[in-house]
Amino acid sequence: MQGKILIVDAIATNRIVLKIKLSSAYYTVLQATSVAEALKIASQEQPNLVITAFDLPDADAGALCAGLSKQEQTARIPILAIGESDDLNARKMMLSNGAQDVLVKPVPDPLLLSRVRSLIREHHSDDEWHMRDAASRTFGMAEQHGSFAGPGHIQVVSDDRGMNHIWATQLRLALRDKVTNSTLRDALQCLKGDVLPDVFVLVLTDDQKAAMEQLHLISSIRANAGTRHSGILVLQTVPNAEVGANALDLGADDLMLNGFDLEELGLRLASILNRKRKAERLRHCVNKGLRAAIYDPLTGLYNRRYAFSELARLIESAGRSGPHFAVMLADMDHFKRINDAFGHAAGDSVLVETAQRLRSQLRPIDMAARIGGEEFLLVVPGTTALEATQVAERLCKTFRDTPFVIPASNTALTITISIGVCMSDSLALPLPAQDDNAAQLIDQADQALYAAKSRGRNCVRLVRPAA
Repeated sequence: MQGKILIVDAIATNRIVLKIKLSSAYYTVLQATSVAEALKIASQEQPNLVITAFDLPDADAGALCAGLSKQEQTARIPILAIGESDDLNARKMMLSNGAQDVLVKPVPDPLLLSRVRSLIREHHSDDEWHMRDAASRTFGMAEQHGSFAGPGHIQVVSDDRGMNHIWATQLRLALRDKVTNSTLRDALQCLKGDVLPDVFVLVLTDDQKAAMEQLHLISSIRANAGTRHSGILVLQTVPNAEVGANALDLGADDLMLNGFDLEELGLRLASILNRKRKAERLRHCVNKGLRAAIYDPLTGLYNRRYAFSELARLIESAGRSGPHFAVMLADMDHFKRINDAFGHAAGDSVLVETAQRLRSQLRPIDMAARIGGEEFLLVVPGTTALEATQVAERLCKTFRDTPFVIPASNTALTITISIGVCMSDSLALPLPAQDDNAAQLIDQADQALYAAKSRGRNCVRLVRPAA
């Protein structure tokens, strides 16, 4: 099934007709006859969409919107209201109460199904980001969401320059957001720029052929890396269900079928901007959580968990006959003396500088990770034992020849490192798990590091491949 939809309507005929249409499109359909019944079913079944009539026996659809929004488990369910007549005030009332869209009977089947698809698609995306965010929070890798949001940027796109200017001017007076206007061609060019709108208002001509060409902008917005998350509201000066359905299927977030109304447009734009900002906060928190799961927060290098898993993956992909790679363990010499003499803040600054020096001497395909206090794991693919030793010697020289400057005291210190090196072909017979193979390589590199420390530090030692 494509999704679960709750129909709320006191009239059985309306529910049955709608159920037949939706069931034929492979949706699971639930039914309710009142607000109270709908709230109970929504709480239990968690539908992906609620489609409601305006008038219900125990209250109006506005009460249903309010009731759904008050329950945590139903607050994010999108609501599509369908009215019996085209009443602008009723439509604006429903939008202001939280409905994502309002349609008026008779609703052409292609338009109805495209709107259902777009709302469920948006809901699935919202659910996915919330699940990722929840996972990040469970593992303590996300922060609380900020609530402040500055003005958005809305761009009205129309080839009717006079109408475009008038509508943009009215929006500027009514909204706190920045409003610009452009032609279709200018909008396509702006996708290449650095300043990109939060929401595009695409005004379609009453000529169907021209309108279909204008819809190319939606595909371009969704294909552009900088605008793929931008909101898109399509406004039709003359209703056309086929064009509207195509716009929604191409990726438009909202559709106005009845021409320009300043208040209604403002309500729809506010809803799009709120959803966009919420999605951006979720993406930011999730991405930050992912970075915390992969990177060391102090140095910006990979952390121990990621480095070990990546090493196991590299072993698996390379195999016994594949290209060899080097594994190095680098440990700073006498690091404790720095913390004791200058404090932990000074020690942290040295570690940050150490990470920068390691990165500067490695290739983009090489991996550098901080796996302990002052211990670093380096993986250098596609290299021989001689080449790996030369890389390690160069790293030692980089540290030995360039003193570290302690910020607080402006003291220059010569700090050295010791490096143990082993090659992937030094593995014994394959072990049952790749993690075991990774542990064996790290153990061999650790033995080489111990040998380097035993021989006076500030040097490199290599584990010879097994015969």
